[in-house]
Amino acid sequence: MPIEVRKPTPEEEAAMKACPTWEKEPSEFPWHYDEPETCLVLEGEVTVEAPDQTVSFGPGDYVTFPQGLDCTWKVKQTVRKHYKFG
Repeated sequence: MPIEVRKPTPEEEAAMKACPTWEKEPSEFPWHYDEPETCLVLEGEVTVEAPDQTVSFGPGDYVTFPQGLDCTWKVKQTVRKHYKFG
């Protein structure tokens, strides 16, 4: 299953605003998803490189990552996002 980047529905956006927030300064790091993650990007610019896909996203994007994904996060501008696992 690929990483999906799109704009959220109003209902998805409202639901994500109740979720915790995560922030990370510009950096590069490997990441493995033990469970699926959904996030709503509030600010920043990120590129995520996976073996068969590279995606970039920023403010207003609704991003879903599949369980089992191994990837590298490249934070170009400090990112702040709401997130939900599972």
